[in-house]
Amino acid sequence: MASVVAHPPQAVSEIADLVQAKSDEFNWVFFVVIASFHLGAVAALFTFHWSSVVVFVVMWLVAQNVGVGISYHRQLTHRGFTTPRWLEYAMAVCGTMALQGSPSYWVAVHRMHHQYTDKPGDPHSPRDGKWWSHMGWILHGSLHSETTTLSRYAPDLQRDAFYRWLAVWHWLPVTLTGVALLGGGMALGGWRLGVSWVLWGVFLRVAVGFHVTWLVNSVTHMWGTRRFKTRDDSTNNWWVALLTGGEGWHNNHHAHPVSARHGLVWWEVDFNYWGIRLLSLLGLAKNVKVMRL
Repeated sequence: MASVVAHPPQAVSEIADLVQAKSDEFNWVFFVVIASFHLGAVAALFTFHWSSVVVFVVMWLVAQNVGVGISYHRQLTHRGFTTPRWLEYAMAVCGTMALQGSPSYWVAVHRMHHQYTDKPGDPHSPRDGKWWSHMGWILHGSLHSETTTLSRYAPDLQRDAFYRWLAVWHWLPVTLTGVALLGGGMALGGWRLGVSWVLWGVFLRVAVGFHVTWLVNSVTHMWGTRRFKTRDDSTNNWWVALLTGGEGWHNNHHAHPVSARHGLVWWEVDFNYWGIRLLSLLGLAKNVKVMRL
């Protein structure tokens, strides 16, 4: 099966040097944002309501499974399936709710990862350090500001006016969701419930989502099993797969990146692929690319 789509020209080898070079400057803006959401996550634990747990679960499915796993990763990055444009856009908006950047940014970084996996140029390889691969690359790396470089890796999204708009306003959906959760909670149970819904549905969910996504960058390139002899350190890690809805079958994915299915045997649980299969049964997903053993 073909590898990742939309490879940039091989002539841009200088990109490898750019990504590999680690910035000495600490990104205080990213640190403040990440720290704020972690503080909000801790505060959420002191505002427990069963309805807040429900809000967390629903928002998790929308942002992490539909948004990051199905939309950002399997559809937009690797084009493992197609949907009507309105649905593609809607799922991409769900991805912004994870607060991991715009579709254009996320897709570009991940395509870069596939081109240089565990080699000079990989944005987040554990070969550069376990901490670096998990979150150090975000707090110290300068890649986020290299818009010209990133645009080379997501030209398909750069040509789309909606994704160019979302690259600027990707923070808006999660902000409006927070306002809606606050208002809905206050209407049903007062300000305490409203605050709890925001803390659980936004702050706790986003903070946990950060680390769950970053585990794919770090853990699944260090610990697990290897079905395929790929030219990298990718592994299949069952507990990361459970946390991410199937993204932890990472060695399978690196061997067959375009496949919309990551869990290749019955016991490799792949909730995200099941979601794609449901869309297919409803006639909303077509051209679903599937690797079978």
